[in-house]
Amino acid sequence: MFRVRSTRLKRFVLRLMASLIVLGAVLAVWAFWWEPARLVIRETTETLPCWNGPPVRIAIVSDLHIGSPFTGVEKLERVVTTINAGRPDMVVLLGDFVIQGVAGGRFVPPERIAKELRELRAPLGVFAVLGNHDWWLDAPRVRRALESANIRVIEDDAVRVSSFWLAGISDFMEGAHDAQRAVAAITGAEPAIAITHNPDIFPAIPARVCLTLAGHTHGGQVAIPGIGRPIVPSQYGERYAIGSIHEHGKRLFVTAGVGTSIIPVRFRVPPEIVFLIVQSDSGRPPSSPTRATVNVGFR
Repeated sequence: MFRVRSTRLKRFVLRLMASLIVLGAVLAVWAFWWEPARLVIRETTETLPCWNGPPVRIAIVSDLHIGSPFTGVEKLERVVTTINAGRPDMVVLLGDFVIQGVAGGRFVPPERIAKELRELRAPLGVFAVLGNHDWWLDAPRVRRALESANIRVIEDDAVRVSSFWLAGISDFMEGAHDAQRAVAAITGAEPAIAITHNPDIFPAIPARVCLTLAGHTHGGQVAIPGIGRPIVPSQYGERYAIGSIHEHGKRLFVTAGVGTSIIPVRFRVPPEIVFLIVQSDSGRPPSSPTRATVNVGFR
């Protein structure tokens, strides 16, 4: 009897070990190949009490990190095609166009990246801020490349766009990130949207701004059920990691971005392009943002 139980126990342990090995292999393929190679479209809406103009459809892209694994020029072409097909009113690019030191990556010059981004089309224009990786490479060079592609770079300043203002705030880590200076450039009573790379500036954003858009965090790149996001490059941890945040009467939206940084891994945080509709609440109580996801393929 003892030998029979011992044999059954050994078989159970072997099967368990085999199952764990298979599970580990599946998760490795998911995190290091399948998910980083994806690209999804996210549709979402922000209903703002302070918005008094017509609805605006904004395409949001951040952390392209062109040259990181699965995010080369070919994928950038698909990003541009997907954005144009979504017919946004405006496109905002939230920094980190280039890479440094990504395992398995290959540096792509900002001039080559800008050549593809030149094809973006939006009636209200294409606007950008720079990220920490762009500063680490050469911020003036990246800015020149983007502006040569008819992309307006806004750093600690604001411009009037149709019926609203767009304020650009430079990177929280490497730039002056002077939110007060950016907002001071706003005149009149029209609503304002702020774009920046790093969401850690959000507590310093003046209440004059209806909505702040940011990237940088990559959504942590990994989200483990029951545990959360183990690594988020923010002094606030997961507080501003991803999605729509309502805090002290202010609104923030953070995108997970497209590329990867340092380690080319994503798990339950796929690369994304966001189409965000900003609209007035028209006297209705603010509603939770709607969100839908569409998979647009691999590589």
